[in-house]
Amino acid sequence: MAESFLPPAAPPATPPSPLPAEPSLTLPAFAAVDVPEVVGSSYPHTFRARMGERFKRRLGDACGLTQFGVNLVTLGANGQSALRHWHSREDEFVYMLSGEVVLVSDAGEQLLRAGMCAGYPAGKADGHHLINRSAHPATYLEIGSRMADDNVFYPDDDLKFVADGDDFAFLHKDGSRY
Repeated sequence: MAESFLPPAAPPATPPSPLPAEPSLTLPAFAAVDVPEVVGSSYPHTFRARMGERFKRRLGDACGLTQFGVNLVTLGANGQSALRHWHSREDEFVYMLSGEVVLVSDAGEQLLRAGMCAGYPAGKADGHHLINRSAHPATYLEIGSRMADDNVFYPDDDLKFVADGDDFAFLHKDGSRY
């Protein structure tokens, strides 16, 4: 009778060595979770509740960036990024990190999931925003230029945002202030 050949037993698995303690970080490096969350909205009172659960960590501000902004945004269930809007002078870009949101634009609705992105060129009159219609949080990076003289238009609401340098205001479409 022939002998069967069995390979030698594998050596016992060794547990991975623990990671070294994270050194304390100093600018320009930092942990995003160390940046305070901004909750709520700067919209006039009549529009704020529509944002639902929206949490932003202003990462670009924490780095001292002045030419473009970077926000880590988490939308809770039924939260939305903003009122549907478009910018006269600012480019915007979003990159989904986790969860899913619905991108609502003039073209209709599209589902965005982790690993997907969307961009909105300055001056293109295509109102857009993100809505989390799921029961789970969704997180994305929001990146945009910081143009001091940007105006923002809200096609679905009696609202516009006008900026001139450090001065800005939310106005009704007829030009009166909120």
